[in-house]
Amino acid sequence: MGGCPDPEAVADEQRRADRLRRTVDVTCVLLRQGRVGRAEGEALVAFAREQALSLFPDGGDVFDLVLAPRFRRILDECCPRDGGRVLPFRSPIDSRR
Repeated sequence: MGGCPDPEAVADEQRRADRLRRTVDVTCVLLRQGRVGRAEGEALVAFAREQALSLFPDGGDVFDLVLAPRFRRILDECCPRDGGRVLPFRSPIDSRR
């Protein structure tokens, strides 16, 4: 039955979580500087999503529920709209329709 979790697996997951946290933090800082256009900002978000999925392959839904709204809010506040969307953002409510 239940045993102690494998220390190596726990350490690996912690390393991946730390790397994801740094990726998200750097992306947020770059977006908040306001020196990128909307399309460039959305490309940064797309890259952050790719990195998240490479670290946690089954984490797409978590990214969409937790991080995408955060990035969308920062983009709306700090990056002017300059046409087109590189990364579509859907709210969980929109995806139920």
